[in-house]
Amino acid sequence: MPVNLPAAESITLHPVNGVRLGIAKANIRKPDRKDLLVMLLAEGTQVSGVFTQNRFCAAPVLVCREHLHRAATAEHSGIRALVVNTGCANAGTGASGLLHSQQTCEALAQLIKVKPDQILPFSTGVIMEPLPIDRIVAGLGPCLVDLDESHWLSAAHSIMTTDTQAKVSSRRVEVAGAQITITGMAKGAGMIHPNMATMLGFVATDVRISAILLKKVLDYASAQSFNCISVDGDTSTNDSFILLATGKAQMEEISNEHSQAYLTFRDAVTMVAIELAQLIVRDGEGATKFITIDIEAGKSVEECRQVAFAIAHSPLTKTAFFASDPNLGRILAAVGYSGVKDLDQNGIDLYLEDVLVVKGGGRYSGYQESEGQRVMKQSEIRVRVVLNRGPAQARIWTCDLSHEYVTINADYRS
Repeated sequence: MPVNLPAAESITLHPVNGVRLGIAKANIRKPDRKDLLVMLLAEGTQVSGVFTQNRFCAAPVLVCREHLHRAATAEHSGIRALVVNTGCANAGTGASGLLHSQQTCEALAQLIKVKPDQILPFSTGVIMEPLPIDRIVAGLGPCLVDLDESHWLSAAHSIMTTDTQAKVSSRRVEVAGAQITITGMAKGAGMIHPNMATMLGFVATDVRISAILLKKVLDYASAQSFNCISVDGDTSTNDSFILLATGKAQMEEISNEHSQAYLTFRDAVTMVAIELAQLIVRDGEGATKFITIDIEAGKSVEECRQVAFAIAHSPLTKTAFFASDPNLGRILAAVGYSGVKDLDQNGIDLYLEDVLVVKGGGRYSGYQESEGQRVMKQSEIRVRVVLNRGPAQARIWTCDLSHEYVTINADYRS
């Protein structure tokens, strides 16, 4: 069961002026389910994105990168729509997959009277299956009929794969004397690991901001959120995180990254991204525990993250958490093989919540396994490793590894 996952229906979702969403049942993989989404953007919307680092990336990722590259040129008219399908990842599909992504853009462009390179396509689902282009093209018209600013929750449902629940976040904040809206959605439950994590994420805002600073906000927010989570250590072929700003808020454009307006906006976007990222971990395939891993007193943030992900990716550690078994030597082993050079094991301290387990590289004399057992039974657990090497620190979020994870992934295509 998902770990303390709030019901999406209970979250207030604020419409973003300049973004309309339309959903259709296109029968892409399963009948009678929402599986196709169009997000129509107001003219002048700034769009920025980061994508999977998997070299075997999906066809839509290649097309998105190219279209965003073109959109950065002066002669381009800007991105006007996003189209997202679930059920088929259009990855490992070769030249035909690339053609199908391009055909999707061409079909939508013709319907909304823009150029194909003003469309960004996204796909998620089964890898190495051909995209059913005829069904997608046929579903675009119904998506456009369904367009509405308020359809964020329905849109979030339409991009789900093995997710058990839609993932959404929304807030309003004051920036430069104006109230701005930030609303986002994401999908992801398995094949989760940076860079990016395996997911699709879309965050929209009505703020006015330069394209250069929007990209800076995107990079900062993704580094603090989607690149700080892991479910199973597998990096997907389709990961995409898109931040778009319609500029419809009544305010001066943010053009100074040192201004209070910029910092307030950046931090608000980051909080939305963190909420979405944590929802992905809480809904990890078969997850029963939500685990925060803090690495402190490292020489650099990079080495702290290296240690954190070694712990998060360890099958032995993750299964111990599932079993509520305080077999905590597994954590020390992961720290040891994390690849940090000149690591002094005699300087390492380990805590489970407030329980000191290891002091100076060895079992703390006052540690009682009953205390470790008490913490391991919790549904939310904090692991804290102190390296005692410097001032740096890092935090990531992960989950346990259960029997259900195997079942879900064994049966995924059936």
